[in-house]
Amino acid sequence: MAWGAQRGRRIPIGLELYSVRDELKKDLFDTVRAVAKMGYDGVEFFSPYFDWTTEYAKDVRKLLDEVNLRCYSTHNGARSFSPENIDKAIDLNQIIGSKFIVMASAGKVEGLDGWKTVAERLTKAAEKMRPAGLRAGFHNHQMEFRPIDGVRPMEVLARNTPKDVTLQLDVGTCIEVGSDPVAWIGANPGRIHSMHCKDWSSDPQKGYTVLFGEGVAPWKKIMDAAERKGGIEYYLIEQEGSRFPPLETAQRCLDAIRKLRG
Repeated sequence: MAWGAQRGRRIPIGLELYSVRDELKKDLFDTVRAVAKMGYDGVEFFSPYFDWTTEYAKDVRKLLDEVNLRCYSTHNGARSFSPENIDKAIDLNQIIGSKFIVMASAGKVEGLDGWKTVAERLTKAAEKMRPAGLRAGFHNHQMEFRPIDGVRPMEVLARNTPKDVTLQLDVGTCIEVGSDPVAWIGANPGRIHSMHCKDWSSDPQKGYTVLFGEGVAPWKKIMDAAERKGGIEYYLIEQEGSRFPPLETAQRCLDAIRKLRG
């Protein structure tokens, strides 16, 4: 049996569209078509989507349906979770078919008490999203895994939010600051519904510019944990940049993850 099939199901692979952000800014529709042609199953839009009108969102949904792509989730700044904006975030995500509204930046946060406040905002947002068939989530960067007084902010968020708030794991940033993604998944069973498959190299000349599989991330162990314990629903390739043009980078990473999974 090929590796990755042992769970008895195929986990879809999407692209976080930040990976092709310059192309997306020039022509969103042609870029999405190109992503579909590569063979991706879906996409994740990032924060500029929040400025769309409902009519534009409907056009994007029509495009997604035409090219047979799903929008799994969206990345959002903290503003999408504010009382005055959350209804718009819910409406846009419902239109484009997204199931997760993920906070990708909490803004400036002071101390562990500040992270408890972020957890409260996520909790309130989750309560608002549930009736609409949506789930709230949080996406880590480096700072959420850097301890404050011996406690990592991600631990604060995990402990102080409902179990249906997804903890979207960015693998590369987790590893860069010295945390173990496999251990993190094991400590939070059923909460890692999605994962940013971004690699990282300890070579300071490379860092995040390596393609999927070229860095230090132990992908087989990470994905096995995600599928055994994490509750993973979809994987997302994300690249901040590489030695190749963005669209070629996206294709090479998709080819690499498919090869790894058999």
